[in-house]
Amino acid sequence: MSSERAPLSAEAVLASSADAVIGIDGELRVTVWNPAAERMFGWGADEVLGGELPIIPQELRPEYGAVLEQVRAGTPLTIFTRRLRKDGTAVDVRVSTGCVHDDQGRHAGWVLVLYPSEKEVQAQTSAMERARLVRRLTDVVADINADLSLKSVLDRIISSLTELTGADAGGFVLLDENRVELVSLTHLSEELYGVSAPLESSLFGELLRSGKSVLLANSATRSLEDLVWADLPGLHTIALCVSNVQGRPYGALYALYSQRKVGHVELELLELLAEHAGVAIGNAMAYEELKLQRAREQAVSDSSADGIAVLDYDGRVRKWNRSAAELTGYTSEQMVGQPPPFPIPAAHGEPVKHKNEGGRWLEILMARIPNTDEWVVDFRDITAQKALEEEREFFLASTGHELRTPVTVIQGYAALLSRKGERLGPEGRQEASEIILDRARSLAKLVERLRLGSDVASGEMTVDKVPFDLVELLGQAVAAFRPLAERQELTLDSGGTLWTVGDPLVTGMVIDQLLENALKFSPSGGAVRVGAQEGEDTVTIHVDDEGIGIDPGDEERIFERFFQSGERGDRRGYSGLGIGLYIVRQLVREQGGEVTAHRLANGTRMRVTLPRHRGEDAELGSVVSETPKSRGGTGIPSAKA
Repeated sequence: MSSERAPLSAEAVLASSADAVIGIDGELRVTVWNPAAERMFGWGADEVLGGELPIIPQELRPEYGAVLEQVRAGTPLTIFTRRLRKDGTAVDVRVSTGCVHDDQGRHAGWVLVLYPSEKEVQAQTSAMERARLVRRLTDVVADINADLSLKSVLDRIISSLTELTGADAGGFVLLDENRVELVSLTHLSEELYGVSAPLESSLFGELLRSGKSVLLANSATRSLEDLVWADLPGLHTIALCVSNVQGRPYGALYALYSQRKVGHVELELLELLAEHAGVAIGNAMAYEELKLQRAREQAVSDSSADGIAVLDYDGRVRKWNRSAAELTGYTSEQMVGQPPPFPIPAAHGEPVKHKNEGGRWLEILMARIPNTDEWVVDFRDITAQKALEEEREFFLASTGHELRTPVTVIQGYAALLSRKGERLGPEGRQEASEIILDRARSLAKLVERLRLGSDVASGEMTVDKVPFDLVELLGQAVAAFRPLAERQELTLDSGGTLWTVGDPLVTGMVIDQLLENALKFSPSGGAVRVGAQEGEDTVTIHVDDEGIGIDPGDEERIFERFFQSGERGDRRGYSGLGIGLYIVRQLVREQGGEVTAHRLANGTRMRVTLPRHRGEDAELGSVVSETPKSRGGTGIPSAKA
């Protein structure tokens, strides 16, 4: 006869158990219902398997759910409660609930072991009280989770502590590295708020070192007089429980007893409240961090000089910052829910340049937000950069055009002198040398204009401010340009003396440029008139011509660098870099005056205003004599202001 015996199976054990054994899966469906459960509650296995557990009274369903959640998060739990039979009668039972895990250690469900309570009255009273407390705990948890302010969450937790645990007072202690701080309290002196102590010597530290979740300290086992909680008269017991946030200790709930007593029910409720508090605090902390992050993002967005927009999957605006409104003229209220008022780049890293309705050039970039269907669009004002690029291109083209002719002539005559100098004779060599010299002077004049324009643009020019006779200076300028007026009639309409304050050399340069323009842009002839009038505080110079004029709307633009109006911009007929009037305006403004352009019925009027000098001392007459009598030809002379 063999001595080996067949091992006991799980089915045999369940079938033979005197206690009701019920298995619940993760979806709260009954998976195990042993014969003892059938005998205790009257339902057969075929009636309950695969469905919800039918033995839970309606009023105790919150308790049932709370117990399952606590067991799932921690250790097995045993409670006295009440359950229903199939015939509708109630039975007082003791329920031990444990967690079931699969082969990989993951939660798979629960196992409930039930048997009738021998102390029926006590069990009934306890169950009713538990049901009340669990319902109240459910209400408290809902109330706590309704608020996402961290301080409000802590205050609500503490305000519910005494009701749920029967404590006479309580508080929440925050863990801050190696110290603890009382951040919320109830039924204690407000003077304790914010009190801090070393973690090592605190009850909280002792609780953490013990590895338990609950610590009970009373006057029978230790002295409580040296603790801050001794502020509560008659204190005899302190129960505290760790509140974890994201798996790490965040703080502890303290329940203080001075008149009442604490039992296991109160400790269980304290533990449940601490667990729920950890969840609520974690939510509040995450919400506050989210608010802080959004506030930072909004501050960065609003302080950015770039326009920033967030688009949804359909390309419609969800966010529109302050700079975006300034650059486009559309407010956030107008744009949210609408497509942006500019083209979107086809792909990340491919910028698009676009000129909007307001005349601004925008450079637009786009990047996708990871893990979302949103896009961030960044756009900046590149109008100045675009203008600079156009100026640079225009400058290079203009300078090349202006330099090509004199350089070609100089190169040609220099080569002629080099190869055939002996055969040209003295007169031929003299003529070639004069032509080379004349073109070299033209080059020097061009370079001087460029240098002067650079000095003006960089603000490095300095001008004198002395009194001088403006009429005398105008006379010198007209006399110098009259031999160059082959087709024009150049006249000065003013006489006598007219005193102004400024730099006579610089003012002469201004008049020279205006006269050169008047003659150059009057190719068909006509009158060129120069005059001056005296006002109360200023003197006004005007240079009128009967030339091609300027286009409507260009009266201000002709003072921009490298700009020429209408036919003036045709380099085949009119040479120049387009910086003469730009220099003129800066020179006049340096002297405290202004220059403007005006369209006439036939031609153009250039008007210059300068400060008037009221003094009439005789010694002022010597100032103008320092102005060079010889203007050195047309254009701005090669002189440093």
